[in-house]
Amino acid sequence: MTLFEEVDFNSISFLVILTLLIAEIILIRYLIISGAYHFLFYKFLKKQFNHRILDHKPYKQNQLLKEIYWSAISGLIFAAFGVFMYYLWTIGVTSIYTEFAEYPLWYIPISIGLLLFIQDTYYYWIHRWMHLPSVYRYFHKIHHKSIHTSVLTSFSFHPLETFLQILILPVIIIFLPLHLYTLIFTLLLMTLSATINHAGVEIYPKGGVWDIFSKWVIGATHHDHHHRKFIYNYGLYFTFWDIWMHTEYQEKKEKKI
Repeated sequence: MTLFEEVDFNSISFLVILTLLIAEIILIRYLIISGAYHFLFYKFLKKQFNHRILDHKPYKQNQLLKEIYWSAISGLIFAAFGVFMYYLWTIGVTSIYTEFAEYPLWYIPISIGLLLFIQDTYYYWIHRWMHLPSVYRYFHKIHHKSIHTSVLTSFSFHPLETFLQILILPVIIIFLPLHLYTLIFTLLLMTLSATINHAGVEIYPKGGVWDIFSKWVIGATHHDHHHRKFIYNYGLYFTFWDIWMHTEYQEKKEKKI
């Protein structure tokens, strides 16, 4: 018997209750991960990472409460899409599989990479579109009110932006074969990545192979430049689209501009 096998998709009231329940779980998970991350680097490991904190100034009044408010709405939208994707799975229109034998094990990391690449590509271009002056003020401005980002900024979006962000996932699971556990792992990875990028503390080491890693993988410093400069660094997980499209922040380039 699969999880939620007896879900009645014809019952509106049941679907509403299910969505609210999942939204509550998402919000609690988000607060726990964010809180634990903040405690780890700002309290427990503060001495070791104090020099890596990007901004020591206190947050603006009510910023964190506003971020939790918008994040709760985002969690509700994520939950609704989660129920919708589960429905797609139950009627057999997705490419999600549950038996490891259906695909070779070496395909699992490839499928994760493909999922992240597709989502990153989609987000880069939709993100640039949201920064057009005629579009920006309507919904993306909400996220950018957090110039000094926090661990709670990662889910703090206007509902329309949240909808646009999650819209690609149902499409992906229809066409891209993914093991169920791979999908769950990737969703957790997405949450962790968003927390790392907005937490305001650079955790990736410097030197050696880590320089190659930080060149292509977005960290707190990279995304902090986006919140402060607005016209650079539009990527979600990786830097390659910013590099290829010449939108990566470089201090020397900005001085020329």
